[in-house]
Amino acid sequence: MKLFYSRYTRASRPRWLLEEVGAPYELARIDLRAGEQRSAAYLAVHPHGVVPALEDGDLRMYESVAICLHLADRFPEAGLAPAPGTAERGRWYQWIVYAVATVEAPVHTYANHTRFLPEERRVAAVAEDAQGRFRQAAENLTKALEGREWLLGAFSAADVVMVSVLLWAGSMGMLKDFPALAAYTE
Repeated sequence: MKLFYSRYTRASRPRWLLEEVGAPYELARIDLRAGEQRSAAYLAVHPHGVVPALEDGDLRMYESVAICLHLADRFPEAGLAPAPGTAERGRWYQWIVYAVATVEAPVHTYANHTRFLPEERRVAAVAEDAQGRFRQAAENLTKALEGREWLLGAFSAADVVMVSVLLWAGSMGMLKDFPALAAYTE
């Protein structure tokens, strides 16, 4: 397998999962600052020119969560996904989607309106709204983790995805009121 990767991106999710499953893989580092993601060779792998992407034999795929789902299924012996068709599998899907749709979405919006967008395009009210939506999601997540070390009881790919989002939120100070979530990321 070959993982196309750059630090401080969503490529950290499949890289972490590859380490957890113990599968041999090649790490193909893409230098985003040098624009390697816009090369014809890389655009043939990922048409949007972002990371991650994975080559697994004849399979080429992108989207960090899709890669994580693939790896969890490809290596069932690692125990990173509950059995298909079970209630636990349903909860596993729920938490993975919750991580990217409900938790990450406001983190991304907040980052845009406090760090990434040029000053003249930042809107304080949008950042404040995103922070409120994150707070609501974080409160729900805190309750779900109460008395648990991991989302499903045992460590899974859902934790990999959720922790990656929370680490980003924490880097912007968004976990300061959520010590349980900060401890979970540790």
